[in-house]
Amino acid sequence: MSGIPLLAALVLLCSVAIGAGPATRPDVAAPAGFEFIDTSFENVSPLWYGFAEDGTIEVNLLYDHERASPNRAAGHFHFLLQAKAGSKLTIEFKNLDNIWNGRPGSVAGELKTAVVSADGQTWKSVATESLPGNRIRLTVEMPGPRLYVARVEPYRISDLDRLLATIRKNPLVEIVTIGKTGGGRELEIVRIGNPQAPYRVFLRARAHPWEPGGNWVVQGLILRLLEDDADARKFLGRYCVYIMPMANKDGVARGMTRFNPHGKDLNRDWDKPADPVLAPENHALEQWLEGMIKASRRPHLAMELHNDGNGQLHISRPPVANLDQHVQRMIILEKLLRQHTWFTEGSTKPSFHNSGTLGDGWLERYGIDAVVHEFNCNWIAGLKDYPSAAHWQAYGRKLADVFYDYFDTVKP
Repeated sequence: MSGIPLLAALVLLCSVAIGAGPATRPDVAAPAGFEFIDTSFENVSPLWYGFAEDGTIEVNLLYDHERASPNRAAGHFHFLLQAKAGSKLTIEFKNLDNIWNGRPGSVAGELKTAVVSADGQTWKSVATESLPGNRIRLTVEMPGPRLYVARVEPYRISDLDRLLATIRKNPLVEIVTIGKTGGGRELEIVRIGNPQAPYRVFLRARAHPWEPGGNWVVQGLILRLLEDDADARKFLGRYCVYIMPMANKDGVARGMTRFNPHGKDLNRDWDKPADPVLAPENHALEQWLEGMIKASRRPHLAMELHNDGNGQLHISRPPVANLDQHVQRMIILEKLLRQHTWFTEGSTKPSFHNSGTLGDGWLERYGIDAVVHEFNCNWIAGLKDYPSAAHWQAYGRKLADVFYDYFDTVKP
């Protein structure tokens, strides 16, 4: 037996022995009906694929890495299957062994669902199957020659551009460019309402590229506040909202998972000034915030919006004066979220302290009540349903009521 076949056999034996499943073979033909995985469009995930002997399509997601750190992330997937209508295809996702805070932390445990769409606009949730060796299996039947597959319902830069074009001429709206990403894309702050309103709320979405839920939430909030009915006018009489709708545009465009292309996590390092070269997105936001504070327009409340597999409200506890008062205000916020929205997951434990997040750093450095709000990417317990753009936008609409009652109760 020659050396190359023997080596291939040993690799296959080892992979089966450790539970990694059938290895991709270069001499194995594609499964019946399969033609191609298209990765040529906006927000598509970087990947490579091959075929196992049992006909499985093995999708290997590519990692993005944190700068000067062992940390790496893969978990975003968004691609287009091309195959004959009626074909039944089995997809196995690999390369899910992430490194989190210097420790192994596979994302496979959070990949319980996916979404599929024949047209890239109307999506349906489907369950995935967990396999040994930190792998995930998804089985689909082609409704036609094309089927989009994604982890959650996508929100692309083009979706944001359409929203901004729709609202730009509204007299209640101001859209300002505060800087650019490392790739030269404009970073916007959207103001909804009168800047002279008694209170100010800030929200930021999409610091991590794979997490579109926050985009759908802020879109729902914006559209609700601009409906110009009696309640909307009541809301904007009490507060105005400032939104950074897409912090990590370069990562979104490239289909990355966690970091910006310079290897920076935009929801970290808020305990110190941002690096204008490596994290220009955070530097621009920091300069905007300090300008607001100098103009006596400090936000009274800030929310950083994310997706994960739990969906909690993260109340961090940095070593600051009057921490107990901050925590009590955030408990009021949580109560109002439960009252007005489908939020049921609750908040993090009293010992929680996630140093360097926006929620932590803005409280510690600027004295701003700030939290990180996660949205479960697999299941909405309060609705007993899968997540969707419609559900997340509905949540954003009800945030208008939450903020109204919050400032009636707290009066910061």
